[in-house]
Amino acid sequence: MSNPLLIPCPHCNGLNRIPSERLGDAPRCGRCKAEVLPSTPFELSQASFAAQNKGDLPLLIDVWASWCGPCRSFAPIFTQAASQLQGRCRLAKLDSEANPQLSTEMGIRSIPSLILLKGGVEIARQSGALPLPQLLGWLRQHGI
Repeated sequence: MSNPLLIPCPHCNGLNRIPSERLGDAPRCGRCKAEVLPSTPFELSQASFAAQNKGDLPLLIDVWASWCGPCRSFAPIFTQAASQLQGRCRLAKLDSEANPQLSTEMGIRSIPSLILLKGGVEIARQSGALPLPQLLGWLRQHGI
């Protein structure tokens, strides 16, 4: 058996130890019993960012706003990517209007913006919406 991965629950922010070979088995949170690796993006906020930035699986954040046309057109693509990357990368959405302080701290200058974090460190950033094949290719370039 491999070493377990630490993965924060997107619902309660509790850390879960999950063996890597069980990532595809729809693991549940030990605290709140919700799905730890949902097949859809989860909402990120100022309050949950520190907890979600921990863990052993990469975190891809889509920074968006409700008034942004490209953000709205990119949303279904991001959801498709979440289902394809389940167990390899966690996908989260950050509403820049609801979380202006976090958006400023992250240096967001345009939306949509994608930020890829590994081990709590930003390893890549992409501004603008991408078609699904290009999004998956961009992630492959970064080892996802």
